[in-house]
Amino acid sequence: MSELPVYMIVNLHVTNAEEYRMYEKGFFPILKKYGGEFITYDDQSHTFEGVGRKGRMIIFSFPSEQKARDWFADPDYQALSKHRRAGTEMQFLTMVHSLPPRS
Repeated sequence: MSELPVYMIVNLHVTNAEEYRMYEKGFFPILKKYGGEFITYDDQSHTFEGVGRKGRMIIFSFPSEQKARDWFADPDYQALSKHRRAGTEMQFLTMVHSLPPRS
């Protein structure tokens, strides 16, 4: 498994703001527990080519693939994610690896 940073890219549509707010309130402490960093989100992203996705695009990172996997498997995160599942329609949650350093 890579020790290089990984980026998480999420596309979701909020269907229940109250449920999603409950998720957001607990998200950041668990993210930080695994060294994660929130980068940005956009409710009006623009697709130049391909099939555009509606909803919110979110980008955050972890220092390694293992940290990302540990975050997702964390029982506290899984318990919290029930609010995301109840409050959104998820299109995808994707992990993208960093390029290795060039020699």
